[in-house]
Amino acid sequence: MTAPIVITSAAMAVPSGYYRPLEAAFTARGWQARTLPTSGFERGGPTASRRHDWSYGSEVESMRRAVAEARQEDPRRPVILLGHSLGAQLGAMHQIHHQPADGFVTVGAGVPHFRSYPYGGLGVLFMGLSVPVATRIVGYLPRPFFGAPGARTLMREWARFVRTGRPPFEVPHRITSPTLVVKLQGDALAVSAANHAYVDLFLEPEATTRWTYLAEHAPAGATTDHVGWVRSPEVVVEQIVQWWAEQQ
Repeated sequence: MTAPIVITSAAMAVPSGYYRPLEAAFTARGWQARTLPTSGFERGGPTASRRHDWSYGSEVESMRRAVAEARQEDPRRPVILLGHSLGAQLGAMHQIHHQPADGFVTVGAGVPHFRSYPYGGLGVLFMGLSVPVATRIVGYLPRPFFGAPGARTLMREWARFVRTGRPPFEVPHRITSPTLVVKLQGDALAVSAANHAYVDLFLEPEATTRWTYLAEHAPAGATTDHVGWVRSPEVVVEQIVQWWAEQQ
């Protein structure tokens, strides 16, 4: 059986270099792995500005090309798309609107609707309301806003998702590719209600496996934090490898 290649789509505002430990953990298992560049956050690359803008659609187009290129390199090798946080939203859009990857993994995925969050989601709602105003004034989302410096189009699309609970793309059907949903215990950004909403909105139940990474299973020095899990990803990688073996 040919070992898969994993293509990772990063969380919002997290550069691709942050995922080197994840890539190394897959390599240690005999798989291949690469991470898509994070627009606006790569070293030496352009950042968001009035002139430099991007969207959910343009990010997913880059994802589509990466999946197609991986297939061309070796048609026998399965391609697994791993979406982390915002990357899981982009991954869902890809799996629904383009030729899907052979497998789909989400980590820290959620529908960011403010009503999914504690205390009425007032802090999240504030971000959803303030992003359109800030981007209209500045031309992009400036610091210290969450996700800044962020592209005005993508951040406006995300903010609308926050306010309405409706994704910035059509969902004519659910994803039927084999999918593993990794929920991180204690994840303050992809809380349980948001994660459940993601599963209900995007994923076909018969094709979906759900697993919670419990803090008690994290090795010494590791964490189940929304972003911090990437620094010591071996437990998550082991679960992905086991899940994929079961799919075969």
